Parts: sequence; structure tokens; C-alpha cells
Amino acid sequence: MGRSRRTLPEELLLLALDPATGTTAQPQSLDLGLAGAQLVELALAGRIAPDGDRIAVVVPRPTGDPTLDCALELLRRRGAPVRAVHWIGGPRLGLRQTYLSHLERCGMVHAVAGQMCGVLPTTRYQATDNAISREIRARLDSAIRTGVPPDPRTAALAALAHAVGLGKHLYPGNEGRSSRSRLRDLIRHDPMGGLVAHAVMDVQNGVAAQPRRSAAPASRAAAGARPAAEPARGVPAQPRRGSMARAVAH
Repeated sequence: MGRSRRTLPEELLLLALDPATGTTAQPQSLDLGLAGAQLVELALAGRIAPDGDRIAVVVPRPTGDPTLDCALELLRRRGAPVRAVHWIGGPRLGLRQTYLSHLERCGMVHAVAGQMCGVLPTTRYQATDNAISREIRARLDSAIRTGVPPDPRTAALAALAHAVGLGKHLYPGNEGRSSRSRLRDLIRHDPMGGLVAHAVMDVQNGVAAQPRRSAAPASRAAAGARPAAEPARGVPAQPRRGSMARAVAH
């Protein structure tokens, strides 16, 4: 994979980076989103493909991107297709920092050292060229305002931005309500992006941690009992108590 264009994880991270504070919005769910963005990028590169709610490696050849190739190799070692929700919900400590460091090496951000409460060392990241973030944002704005179906890459970026809760960061307040709603609707324009975005939201809702339910007893089926309704999808929710905790570095 050439470096003539940015990958989806990079674009998602740049969208989440606050130019005023140098921190990332929605840091906990962003970690999940970055793992999901890797899957979409690998699918766009033809290395993996959806298999129902699972992800299957179809071409194990490296892409040339070290971080993506690490994910591809881990998927390959599984041997069998893996559920997207289980992959995204797996341990991803350090993934956000990996991409921040990568963006710094590429010259798209620079690190600013500081202190919290005058004691604890902190690092903020400032974009070196805000035009890049504006270009990414403009693609989302165009898809939202024109109603023209976006290309798969932009549709997937919109789906991931919605899934991790960036809507309120990008389109805040009551005046941004309609834009947030249309951002959510863009999830339908890319099947892989939609699959991954729903998996991100399921992990946040604790679905990945729930054991699979066994089949209903015959007596219950005979009585016409209806299966429990699935949780509503489309609106990110806060993780349940006791669900997987995420380390926050920034």
C-alpha cells in the first residue's frame, strides 16, 4: 500500500484531535474505533472480507503499512474467521499512542510536553497543518449536506466517527443536531463500515462480553415465547458497569 493517501485510522484520529487542547475527543471509545478502522482499511486493500458478522482473511499478503500488517498477521494466525465484535473488543492498549507517534513521524502532528497539576508529565499533540484536518472534515460535511452517497472510504469514516461518539465533537449543540443525525445515517452506505461501526457500538454496550444464549427449551418454543429483542443500534451508548475498561493516555 502506497503512502500517497492517509489510512482510515489516521483520518479518524485527526478528526478526534482537538486543535485547542491537543487532546483527543472520546479517548476510550476512540481506541475501539481505531481497531475497527484498521479492519475497514484492510478490507479496502482487499486483504480481508466480511463473512456474516465475522472477518475472514482472503489475501494474507502484507500491505506495506507496519501497523496494518501487524493486525493482518494477528487475524491470519486465528486460522478461522473471527467475529468483528470480539476482535474490536480485544485488548488494544497503546493503539492510539502508536498512531499518534506515527503521525508525529510523518510530520502531521508535533508533541508538546507539559505537566498536570505541576507534577505529572503530559504530552499534547498539535496538528502541524490544519488544512489536512479541514479536508477530512470537508468530506464529511459534503456527504451530510448534499445527500449524495459518499465514496466507501468517506462512508466508513462517517460510520466510525458516529460509532465512537465524535458527532458531538464535530457538530456540537442544538444547531448540530440535524448534522449528527445525518452523520449516523451515512452508516448504511458502506457494508464493511457499517459492520465494524455496529461492532464498535456493541462493545461499548457490553454485547461482546455477554455469553451466547443457548437455544430455548422445546416447551418454551411450543408455548410461542418470543426471543428477547436485540439492543437498538445506531446510537452510541456508554459502557455498562463492569464492562471492559480502557487505559486513557491522553
